[in-house]
Amino acid sequence: MCRDDAVKAWLSSPVFPSPEQADEHGLLCYGGELSEAMLLEAYRIGVFPFYSAEDPLLWWSPDPRMVLFADEFHCSRRLRRRLRQARYRLTIDQAFEQVIHSCADLRKQQKGAWLLPEMIKAYTHLHRRGYAHSFEVWQGDTLIGGLYGVFQHGVFFAESMFSRQRDGSKMAMAHMVEKARADHWKLIDCQFYTDHLASMGCREISRRQFLQLLAAPWPDSLRPIA
Repeated sequence: MCRDDAVKAWLSSPVFPSPEQADEHGLLCYGGELSEAMLLEAYRIGVFPFYSAEDPLLWWSPDPRMVLFADEFHCSRRLRRRLRQARYRLTIDQAFEQVIHSCADLRKQQKGAWLLPEMIKAYTHLHRRGYAHSFEVWQGDTLIGGLYGVFQHGVFFAESMFSRQRDGSKMAMAHMVEKARADHWKLIDCQFYTDHLASMGCREISRRQFLQLLAAPWPDSLRPIA
């Protein structure tokens, strides 16, 4: 955890310790606020917020880090068939607020729900400012799957996803990967390991390798999300 004096300093200045100072669980520090400046600085150095209603604002930098390289995405035959079906429609940034609220509704059913109202407000603000983005899957006029995250320095920091029908979130991931390949993203950050993510080609790399990739140059001429 951070010292109290460091936490107080964050309230007026988005200054974080080095991500390498995180503990064995990946917890770097606590406190501060979900302001635009603090969030953007956090993602710039590979740090993200994750906490429940009972916790203070916690900031994380796990080691190892779960990531997805676009060329390693595993698209099953069933998923490829589903993506080809005309009844599905894929969009970007057409329903960000619907996506994040759908993710929050799903998390409410789980112990330790973390997509709190203040987080929804903060990421919706980032979306309006052009930093946070959503990938949507529709069947007719019904949103059946999606994900959202923050794009910084050639890395898409995926935050959460949801599905209301089979493969809804996987179709959203495939849509995101298509964009990643087209725009030559460095990688997609998935934060922590899960079997579900591993089944789609995500893998763990060291924190040091992740930070090196994050710091590597990425051409400003490439438009990340349109």
